Amino acid sequence: MSRKRSTRRWLFVALGAAVMGGAGTYQFVWSSLSAAVGARIPASQTALGTVFTLFVVAQTLVQLPAGSIRDRYGPRKLLFAAAALMFAGYAGLGVAPTLPVVYASYAIGGLGAGIAYTVAVNTPVKWFDEYRGLATGIVSMAYGGVSFVVIPLVRGAIDAAFTRTLLLLGVAVGIVGLFAAGLLRDPSVGPSSPESSTTTDSSETGPSETDGSLRGSDDADDAVGWRTAARTWQFWVFYGVMVVVNGVGLMLIGQSVGFTTGLGLSPATATTVASIIALADGGGLLVLAGLSDRIGEERTAGASLVLCGVALAGAVASGARGYASLFVAFVGAAAFFRSPVFAIFPSLVGRYYGEARSSENYAAIYTAKVPGGVFGGTVTGVLIATVGWSTAFYIGAVLVVGAGIGALSLRPVQTDASATSDASEWT
Repeated sequence: MSRKRSTRRWLFVALGAAVMGGAGTYQFVWSSLSAAVGARIPASQTALGTVFTLFVVAQTLVQLPAGSIRDRYGPRKLLFAAAALMFAGYAGLGVAPTLPVVYASYAIGGLGAGIAYTVAVNTPVKWFDEYRGLATGIVSMAYGGVSFVVIPLVRGAIDAAFTRTLLLLGVAVGIVGLFAAGLLRDPSVGPSSPESSTTTDSSETGPSETDGSLRGSDDADDAVGWRTAARTWQFWVFYGVMVVVNGVGLMLIGQSVGFTTGLGLSPATATTVASIIALADGGGLLVLAGLSDRIGEERTAGASLVLCGVALAGAVASGARGYASLFVAFVGAAAFFRSPVFAIFPSLVGRYYGEARSSENYAAIYTAKVPGGVFGGTVTGVLIATVGWSTAFYIGAVLVVGAGIGALSLRPVQTDASATSDASEWT
């Protein structure tokens, strides 16, 4: 019986979404925490910005070893570690007496968030053959969607009860991680799994499920690691697209208020834009990732990014002319069409390079968030200072259209003898 018949797979999607939402709070709630941290511990805006930079680096770079471990031994121990690290990050921040402790605490939380992210986003790849885009979209949407609910609660409590609020937040994300660690499993097929005799009856769950010990897999003999994947041109298309999507996305998210007021629009419009970006980003993940199951993943990813670039250019043009409502609509559309690649690419990477090592390979591609973050922060600041808001965002629009064309060029990897000089590396 194929794994897609398992009656538990949607439960695993729900668990993945819960873990993803907890990890996402570190990225999206920081903007509500930074001022309170600065009030407790004297720090410049540059120093506070470094806290977030350290988080991004830690969250991104931990995913490659975490993905490799998950592919080999399952998600359980990783989720226990993620729960402990995410709790420690918020608890440490809540009692931090100095700036170095703040740095260390948020970086530790970033390690936990990165582990949780890579486990969660690859769970649908492990369990789904059909509806994979929809399932990955649900998990990915939670990354920002949960924070949309959490942010007002944190903002309402952080000034009056800083330490207690962060301890409660740490306990909440830790409990979610522990709960998922106790239930989440990866599918295992084939007689080699040492736990096959202890798994549930296949008539209930389809394939046997396990949380460790070098699981067997239908595609284990065809899967390749990231070093071999990096020899293919598709890997570098994935990587380049992710650099642009992260860079322009952080440019739009991080500079949304300055972008709006820089074009001469009102502060009220800027507030509306910030809310629209959060909602549209999550909506695009769910709607277009689900649509990719019908019209194809490469086609959906490419077309959505081209439309993102067009919408971003439309936002610049309408905002410069003072059309506030049209500007908000175009910004919302740009956010809507930018986000689906985060749900589509994990599935594509699994299909191109084998699902048995999909977490490892996608984590390698996800390291593109580091150069993307440099573009979205430092480079964007230089562009705005040099050429102005409009030209800077027009450049971003052109880059996104180019990324969309790149995504449209993607084709499955040929794994015949000519694809590698050492056929054993494809096993």
